[in-house]
Amino acid sequence: MTPQPPAPEPSAEAGQQKPKVIYVMGSGRCGSTILGVTLGNCEGMFFVGELDRWLATNGTPVLGGRERTRFWNRVRSQVEVEPGLLGPQARDSLERALGPLRVSRWPGRRRLRRRYRATMAELYRAIAREAGVTHIVESSHFPLRARELKAIDAVEVYLLFLVRHPQSVLASFTRTVNRNDIATRRRRILSTNLDLWVTHLLSMWVFLRHRVDRRLFVHYEDFTADPQGVLRQILDLAESAAPLPDLNHLRTGFPMGGNRLLRSEVVALKPETPKPAKVERVTALAQMPLTAMMSRLRPVAGTSATPGAPPGHP
Repeated sequence: MTPQPPAPEPSAEAGQQKPKVIYVMGSGRCGSTILGVTLGNCEGMFFVGELDRWLATNGTPVLGGRERTRFWNRVRSQVEVEPGLLGPQARDSLERALGPLRVSRWPGRRRLRRRYRATMAELYRAIAREAGVTHIVESSHFPLRARELKAIDAVEVYLLFLVRHPQSVLASFTRTVNRNDIATRRRRILSTNLDLWVTHLLSMWVFLRHRVDRRLFVHYEDFTADPQGVLRQILDLAESAAPLPDLNHLRTGFPMGGNRLLRSEVVALKPETPKPAKVERVTALAQMPLTAMMSRLRPVAGTSATPGAPPGHP
């Protein structure tokens, strides 16, 4: 294994600016990690991965590694966190889709929200300072977290609603299920479809309430087919003049957490049109109304701007 690159040098200038947060929102297995890594290789940008884990782990990176841990320890030393915020409470109450339904936690949500937002503001400023960047790329997925972040005056949030074809998402979630285990497979199909409905409905609500000049609807299939074109649109959205990175040599960097792709220090992104996954009828019928609704979202990256077109297919 090649040695990890040195951690970024702190920048006082970056810390004085209001950090711009490019937040990738959507379901699990939607391709947010490779999109985040690619953006993180652009000049002036730093990929933090799933930063929603920061409070739950008290700032300790999930992936480990000496240089990664050293970087996040420096960030942690600059953020004052009240003990009551540490752990999963804030994420479960404010970020998870079912958080608002926890009636027993309603009385403390307002106090928790105020402390949570103040801590997140400090956290983003510390990351920007330590990484020496103006833009922070985050792939935490949760639409309700995006809603909380956009209410923080200390950061500017640019929202990417990333959607992958539902059949491909389902194939990813069922890949490890034994074909003969019909009961488990059925449960996985139902749970995946339910998760897509809840996540995408919430994501559409948050997306449409966000500033139109700071949001972009992105099909994963369009990104992989034309990564340079979609990246340029995202950079323009985020007011960045950074040149496009070398797609054959993308460093994964020091994200807090994410999927197994991040266990490699260098990855490559080859432009390709993904092969359509095998059609599962229940999913096709269940996701049809959602697909129709999302086809009307604007602005949209790439070429999938034809009303009524399914994700990734103009």
